[in-house]
Amino acid sequence: MAKVILDAGHGGQEPGATYEGRQEKDDTLRLALAVGEILERNGVDVAFTRTEDVYDTPFEKAQIANREGGDFFISFHRNSSPSANQYSGVETLVFDRTGKKVELAENINRELADVGFRDLGIKERPGLVVLRRTRMPAVLVEAGFLNTEADNELFDAQFDRIAQAVANGVLQTLGHETESQMPPEMPPTVPTPSEPSQERLYRVQTGAFRRREYAEDMLYQLLGQNFPAYILFEDNYYKVQVGAFRQLDNAVRMEDALRRQGYSTFITT
Repeated sequence: MAKVILDAGHGGQEPGATYEGRQEKDDTLRLALAVGEILERNGVDVAFTRTEDVYDTPFEKAQIANREGGDFFISFHRNSSPSANQYSGVETLVFDRTGKKVELAENINRELADVGFRDLGIKERPGLVVLRRTRMPAVLVEAGFLNTEADNELFDAQFDRIAQAVANGVLQTLGHETESQMPPEMPPTVPTPSEPSQERLYRVQTGAFRRREYAEDMLYQLLGQNFPAYILFEDNYYKVQVGAFRQLDNAVRMEDALRRQGYSTFITT
């Protein structure tokens, strides 16, 4: 029996991209669970890196996948852009353009384009930990832009079809027959953002960039040093931050550790 590892990006104190109260970590978990259910119905053995709102570093997620020993690893994310409604579409990231992972990425993109997303193609991202450290063909699916209203409306209105599309891409790669009937299209609905948390959390910021790739370079460096880093898009900047602490003293200790590694930091909430 084939086995697929599904990773819901971000989680816990690390929300991922945010937009008007909407958090990437919630959308990725919902999608990963839905895809997993469809795959299991089709006889695929499925394991998850998380099934609830918890945070593991990318290294820990790769370790979970390697322990499970799957045939494929799929990480779910939602994209973000410097300005709201600037870009639209789906893209799938791979370590390089070799092997079975490219076929998987092509199948997933094609199926998601059939649902209504613009296909932005496949991109190589060898610096991503979950693509570099997993011992199986791995892809990272960016399921639309979180700060683009049209993508959010499509994500919500056609959610069942999106989950089915991803599952179909996986099943095609595994050589399974895909389900012939997609769930019927539903009229678009406007999403209702969840209320943002009122809890004060202290974060240590190490950089803020207009260009996402610069933020990602710093993110990979921090993750490589085992710091719990993430990118938060806010005020038209990609902000690289570390941790989310309820106690200021813990944030101060993290800031000290980062400064010892040469980072220029400040504490924010």
